[in-house]
Amino acid sequence: MAHFAKINSNNIVEEVIVVNNQEVPDETTGVAFCKNLFGEDTNWIQTSYNNNFRGKFAGVGMKYDPDKDEFVSPGL
Repeated sequence: MAHFAKINSNNIVEEVIVVNNQEVPDETTGVAFCKNLFGEDTNWIQTSYNNNFRGKFAGVGMKYDPDKDEFVSPGL
């Protein structure tokens, strides 16, 4: 299963969803899939449940740091 984090304009995670890997073979397709479901004006970034990339698994309230390309805990 693939996990995608919806982030707002301040890079704060608002929600995380799970999508079947058969629907989204890669991140680009996954982002397009999420935008199709939730609106083109939404922002989505793939997160790793196993912490294989982007630091740690995204959770609601966490922040996405685009310079580090990872999710960080609030206040960091």
